[in-house]
This record gives sequence, C-alpha cells and structure tokens, in this order.
Amino acid sequence: MGDSEVAELAANPPSTVDTVLTMHDVTIAYGERVVVDSLNLAVKPAEKVAIIGPSGSGKTTVLRLAIGLERPSAGSILIDGRYMWHIERAGVLVPAGERQARRARRPVGMVFQQFNLFPHMTARQNLTEPLIHVLSLGKEEANHRATDLLSRVGLATHLDHRPAQMSGGQQQRVAIARSLALRPKLMLFDEVTSALDPELVGEVLQVIRELAHTTSMAMILVTHEISFAADIADRVIVLDHGKIVEEGPPSIVLREPRSPRTQQFLRAILER
Repeated sequence: MGDSEVAELAANPPSTVDTVLTMHDVTIAYGERVVVDSLNLAVKPAEKVAIIGPSGSGKTTVLRLAIGLERPSAGSILIDGRYMWHIERAGVLVPAGERQARRARRPVGMVFQQFNLFPHMTARQNLTEPLIHVLSLGKEEANHRATDLLSRVGLATHLDHRPAQMSGGQQQRVAIARSLALRPKLMLFDEVTSALDPELVGEVLQVIRELAHTTSMAMILVTHEISFAADIADRVIVLDHGKIVEEGPPSIVLREPRSPRTQQFLRAILER
C-alpha cells in the first residue's frame, strides 16, 4: 500500500457504521498469481452471507483474510471497527503487525473443512480448554458453557467422548460448538460439509440452519450447497478469479442470475 493510499484511507476510512467486517480494495497475491483482486466487502451485524463460486475462485482465501490467517498484499480490513493490519498515528494509517491482527480478530470465529479437534481430549475438553486459556474462565463456568453448547448442537450424550469415538458429523458439530464458545460476532464456515460422508451432511447443515435462524451472529458461509444457501442467506456473493461477479438476494442471484459467469457456474452445479 503506497503512502498516498494510506493517507487517503486515514482521511476517509471505509464506513464501518453497522458493519462487523469491512474489506476495502483488498488484494492478495502469491508472486504473479492474484488470488483476491481489489475486493470490497461489508457485512452487517446479524447478516448471513453465502459465498459461492468455482474452485480456485478465492472463496477460502477471503475467509482466511477475514480471520487474519492471511495478510493482504494491499488494501485494508476492519473487524467491528478495528483495523486488522494497520494502526492510526497522527491521523495516518501505518502498517501494523501480528499483535494488532490478534486484537482485531477476537470477535471472529471459524469452522474449517477439517475438524481440527484435539484427539486426546473429550468433546467437553475441546471446548473448555480455549474457554479457560483464551477467555480466562474458571473451570466450573467453562464446563457449564461447554455442556450447554454441546447440548445445543445435539451432543448432550457425547460430552465425554473423544473424537475417535464420534462420527464425522458429530466431530464437526463439536468444532462448531467450540467456535461458538468464544461468542464471536462473526462466524466463518468454510465448506464445513465437504469432508463428510453424504449421509452426515444433513445433521451439520441443520445445526448451522438453526444458528442462522435463532442468533444475531453475523455469518459468512463458503458452500456448494445451493439450496442451503438459498434457505439461510440474506445475500449471496458469487466469486470468480478473486472478484465479485454478482451479489444480491438469493431469490435473484440463484434463480435469475444476470452474470453469464454465474449462470454457467449454477448450470455446472445443478447438472452434477
């Protein structure tokens, strides 16, 4: 980011009123390969956004940028009004490091394709450990919150089961409960059913559907489950080569797409 661009951003920062995530002209490139290209994205509190698009279009990278696992090559990211990779000094934005990013991403949770559970811990312990060590909760309060959340995702009878004793769908539900335990304002879901056997997909989607309909948490979901996106999303974004090619309500984007690229992508999905 050049000095003039930084000064302009400091003088006229992207509007963060009523947004939990703002990306302003965000680009990320690996050498000559541009993965996300001048992306502008704003997500409001409680808004549910589905991101769809072909493989390699940059969908997962957008989520990794939103939670601070990737640093943009250019542009700025704000989480709940706080810059992730910049700080303001004397009215000018200057680059910041990992400490600023860690502070900024605290309101964000993410559920990955792989479950990433601690194999030697029970379901309950997988939740209590971050509650104790990240939020500094006492053991009794952490146990109470973990039990409540695991019950909420239908695992009240699996509190003391280790991952190897659970199905893939149950493990993914533990992963969802673990992310919920930190009470994020924004939850990111990255193709969370892609590693599951087909018969287990429904149970995980039902948990996410209930969260979407019953919580005020903002959500961004990368998914190929088109009917699921139509059911829960307030807005659908179609990404291609790191750019937004179409966005709007599911009733328009998924049923009456205007972009030829969206039409082509949906045809390919529906013909599978």
